[in-house]
Amino acid sequence: MSEAVLPLNDRGLAYGDGVFETVLVRDGTPLLWDAHLARLTRGCERLGFPAPQRDELDALPGRAPAGLSVLKLIVTRGSGGRGYLAPADPEPRLLVQHLPFAPAEARWREGVRVRHCALRLGIQPRVAGLKHLNRLENVLARNEWSDPDVAEGLLCDSDGRIIEATCMNLFWQRNGRLETPRLDRCGVAGTLRQALLAERSIAEVEAMPERLEQAEALWLGNSLQGLWPVTRLDDSNGHALITWTIGETHRRLQNDAQRLLGYPSLP
Repeated sequence: MSEAVLPLNDRGLAYGDGVFETVLVRDGTPLLWDAHLARLTRGCERLGFPAPQRDELDALPGRAPAGLSVLKLIVTRGSGGRGYLAPADPEPRLLVQHLPFAPAEARWREGVRVRHCALRLGIQPRVAGLKHLNRLENVLARNEWSDPDVAEGLLCDSDGRIIEATCMNLFWQRNGRLETPRLDRCGVAGTLRQALLAERSIAEVEAMPERLEQAEALWLGNSLQGLWPVTRLDDSNGHALITWTIGETHRRLQNDAQRLLGYPSLP
């Protein structure tokens, strides 16, 4: 495997047959690198084709520009096969991109407004947790709103359980207990989520969206942006359901994420 240009007959392009990672890199050092590579390998194994070699991947962050950047890795099954039938001996293709990056610092400090989405995620345990290339549900959900004051949209599965945001994981504190949705049926298990679960007592739960309205604090997060505290939650029509004032409760978990990603702590 090596860096490549994507041809038109690539199965990742034709069928979403592949996986990807977006990694925060600071001066050539990747953050949460082992977790990203473990998920990438797990995804390739689950889809049934070889993952790139570790030494090949380990060389990539060092090619990033100075400062803060994003390393995007895409691994597809490659070309070949007949229709949906995959080739018996796949030759996976690795695509690499380095992009400059700056986090949305105002959202750390001031918090964000979010809304529920009407779209429901399909339930498929076989690919649950993976960052696979089939992201059409997320595209459709993100197109439900155009208001720049709304930072993210929250998604439920087809049984009505709250799962995630369009590109972030979800955390809340309710009755003093930290919780996050269980992701064994659908959704992306983020690397920042994994790191916070390893450090803090955070219960993985099945919950309906109404539970969020009972929370003392609500956050969205991923391995690029860290955690954003939520100050307002709307329904899918843009009507406010509940508001929060950012306080010490928000900052405690948020600063754990800041430290894990090398960002400054927040007062």
